[in-house]
Amino acid sequence: MVHLSTIPTEADLKKNSVAELGEEFADLSIDTSEDTATASVYGSRFAAEDLPKHSMPEKEMPREVAYRMIKDDLTLDGTPTLNLASFVTTYMEEEAEKLMTDCFSKNFIDYEEYPVSADIQNRCVSMIARLFNIPVHEETTNAMGTSTIGSSEAIMLGVLAMKKRWQKARKAAGKPYDKPNMIMNAAVQVCWEKAARYFDVEEKYVYCTEDRFVIDPKEAVDLIDENTIGIATILGTTYTGEYEDIKAINDLLIERNIDCPIHVDAASGGFVAPFVAPKLEWDFRLPKVVSINVSGHKYGLVYPGVGWIVWRDPEYLPQELIFNINYLGADQASFTLNFSRGASQIIGQYYQMIRLGKHGYRAIMVNLTKTADYLSSALQALGFIILSKKGGRGLPLVACRLDTEREHHYDEFAVAHQLRERGWVVPAYTMAPNAQQMKMMRIVVREDFSKSRCDALIQDFKFALETLNKMDENRIKDLSDYMVKQKVLKKMRRLHTNQQFVDEKHSLQGKTGKTHAVC
Repeated sequence: MVHLSTIPTEADLKKNSVAELGEEFADLSIDTSEDTATASVYGSRFAAEDLPKHSMPEKEMPREVAYRMIKDDLTLDGTPTLNLASFVTTYMEEEAEKLMTDCFSKNFIDYEEYPVSADIQNRCVSMIARLFNIPVHEETTNAMGTSTIGSSEAIMLGVLAMKKRWQKARKAAGKPYDKPNMIMNAAVQVCWEKAARYFDVEEKYVYCTEDRFVIDPKEAVDLIDENTIGIATILGTTYTGEYEDIKAINDLLIERNIDCPIHVDAASGGFVAPFVAPKLEWDFRLPKVVSINVSGHKYGLVYPGVGWIVWRDPEYLPQELIFNINYLGADQASFTLNFSRGASQIIGQYYQMIRLGKHGYRAIMVNLTKTADYLSSALQALGFIILSKKGGRGLPLVACRLDTEREHHYDEFAVAHQLRERGWVVPAYTMAPNAQQMKMMRIVVREDFSKSRCDALIQDFKFALETLNKMDENRIKDLSDYMVKQKVLKKMRRLHTNQQFVDEKHSLQGKTGKTHAVC
């Protein structure tokens, strides 16, 4: 997700600047008029100046100085391996990194110049479609798919295809086609809200409850009307990692003879369930499932950003969305929101799939599931209520909350802050609407989260709880106020957040206070 930034005015810059040094430092000044670089980066004039932030500098600087200054700035970022908020891959083998580096300069859209890169995408699409049980044994099967920047783009394409197909059928029947709607769980990731709003599709939500955080199959099917373009289902919800009962929705549609397609958002679960729960029916084995998206940069084990989407048949991909273009001498069919893009992540995906194979992916996902179960048991022993599923019945993550039956003068956000002081990014969230403003924490177990690192996290959880238990309520309140102030200062300093948009009311977050989980 890209942050929306404002452009600061000259008055803004003066307001936030630090006062200049006083006269007492005049004797410390040196002549740097001819200095462009010295033997030491930190002895150059650049080390004593502000890095350019708002206007491009008039003159160049030495490459080693530019590298070092930016590198030093980036040290203030968090450590990716300790960021347990994100599903995004933080480790790849050196050989994969070398291949990806070799492809930095390749524009993937140029099929004529880079035909092997284009063919590697096709190989990946075929492998993923088969992983999702596309019926290749049937001669009439004509599945197709494409790579994307991530699951967000893939979901946008899936929604567009469903909308256009529905509109085409409505036009042919001489019926109104101006009020499409789509059914989804209120715990969807924000990209679903974006897709619906950007493409003028009404969201029809199945709301969570205090003890159900996934879509209810009957409620979902009951919401279908003549304007419904499809049902969005999630294989691994972003909050608790639970797999929605896609088969139950499929069976209800068949039982009631309703022609309504299902799109499966398998962003996180698409590379987990086939290896940990192969008997679970959620994919193209179900006839009502017409399209599936997956993130290669999550449990597909590739650095961001790459995603994939597969359609069961061209019937579900209207021709008017496809552009046949001739680019640099090569005819190609294109259905993307982006055009130019690097080939690196696609090559990285292919490397992982042939390097690991099914056995390798299964070994990694089983290990992650075991580690998640181990962490879940440890946090339960510390008094947390576990909201996620064990034993491979969901993603390898742990979602938990404090036991409300025990008296606490602090909440999950305070625990998250204590862990942050120890370097861990363990997010706290406010759950989806109708879950009574439930607060929760979520720890994503990724490939590089070993058992020894898990043990270190458990010890820091213990220490965080001990620290908070020793604080009185006033100290906790002061801590909460400090956390809020720090967030505001960071936004002002780093992101230049546009204050015109901070009070939007059209999203679920704006309407209900739901916190959008990091993906």
